[in-house]
Amino acid sequence: MAQEDKFIVPHRKPAVGKSTVVSVRLPDTMLAKLENVAAQTGRTRNELVQMCIDYALARLEIPEE
Repeated sequence: MAQEDKFIVPHRKPAVGKSTVVSVRLPDTMLAKLENVAAQTGRTRNELVQMCIDYALARLEIPEE
């Protein structure tokens, strides 16, 4: 796998700014994977979900119809 394709989980930085609570439903298998990564990295599920969303939004491409 190329380095730019990897999702790297850096050490925690202090939170900044206002935040809003959002509820989301995840398949049990996805939640289990998220819990596993959280246990391995010492990150919270919330931190990991935020990191995943940041990663996806930075690479998002919406094709022309």
